[in-house]
Amino acid sequence: MKREDDFATRRKHLADLNDEQLKERFWSLTQKVVDPLLTLGYENTTPAIERSVLLRMGFSSLEVAQIVAECEERGLLGYGAGHAVYKLAKMKNITIREAGLALADSKHWQEVEEAFKTI
Repeated sequence: MKREDDFATRRKHLADLNDEQLKERFWSLTQKVVDPLLTLGYENTTPAIERSVLLRMGFSSLEVAQIVAECEERGLLGYGAGHAVYKLAKMKNITIREAGLALADSKHWQEVEEAFKTI
């Protein structure tokens, strides 16, 4: 089966656009495609996703389980478990690893909760 070439017909609405206009149209359409994905990512997360993030940050599965469980218990999961670790590291001027280990050891959660109240 041979496909009929309809390129000329399909591109008529683009024929009068210059390169800059085509570029603007491309990025506008790209934004329309990506916006719902970004919204979905910002508004929805799961413990599995948060565990995955922490694993990629270099924490062991045991450390990850504890951090995510605490985030869930304290209602912070929506902010992101990795974000909680990062926020503590910045507040205490310590490494990400040190911050995560402290949270996994049930330390500094009160400070993290307070920090997210201002967001």
